[in-house]
Amino acid sequence: MDKKRILIVDDEATFTRMVKLNLEATGEFEVREEHRATAALAAARDFKPHLILLDVIMPSMDGGDLANLLRNDRLLRDTPIIFLTATVSNREAGDGGLNSGGCLFLAKPVSADNLVKCINEHIKPKAEPEKAK
Repeated sequence: MDKKRILIVDDEATFTRMVKLNLEATGEFEVREEHRATAALAAARDFKPHLILLDVIMPSMDGGDLANLLRNDRLLRDTPIIFLTATVSNREAGDGGLNSGGCLFLAKPVSADNLVKCINEHIKPKAEPEKAK
């Protein structure tokens, strides 16, 4: 089984390490961390993630600006993004996250089970090849 590649972009190294360990412990994911938003576009091009977990508030570039860059990159524009942020509360976001402007926001801290569920719901399954008639 191919593991789903997840890129976490967050300036808090302890948070990304915890998320990486929890996701990789499931056996379903290969996770790469990037702590500098300015290096995240290059990291995403190199890693080719199935999904990106993105912090909103980071030094030098905020998550919204980075998401814009990702959406304008022809190789990454279809990669789902889930924002992980402390700017919304768990009460506001709920278990399924908060949808705003077509983006999903999950409140920090997020449970490993809830994060895995949201990731699996947002990774697009590969299209089945059409059978010849």
